[in-house]
Amino acid sequence: MVNYKNYKVWEKSHHLVLKIYDVTSSFPKSEMYNLTSQMNRASVSIPTNIAEGCGRETEKELVRFLYIASGSAHELDYLLLVAKELGFMKPHISDSIISEIDEIKRMLFSLIKTIKSSLNA
Repeated sequence: MVNYKNYKVWEKSHHLVLKIYDVTSSFPKSEMYNLTSQMNRASVSIPTNIAEGCGRETEKELVRFLYIASGSAHELDYLLLVAKELGFMKPHISDSIISEIDEIKRMLFSLIKTIKSSLNA
């Protein structure tokens, strides 16, 4: 069992959640149960799955949860594109957040690769 707070990728994804909640708070009220909710849930899923994976018994289980976190990062990436194209976000804000998500995806991939190679050693 590992402390999830020790992972830089968890810290970055936690800050991303706070940013997404701030951004979606200005979305139209008609999107409260649609895009707003979906973006908030996708963002929260990233650090939540990192934390849950760290609480599991094996590294193999941790890797599985890191893959889920990565899937949520990809989902959020797409949702930001939709929000930008619907005019709910300014392009420079959306693009900046997408850059952060890309970094988180790279960090998750690197962590998964590192853990998997230790499993095969």
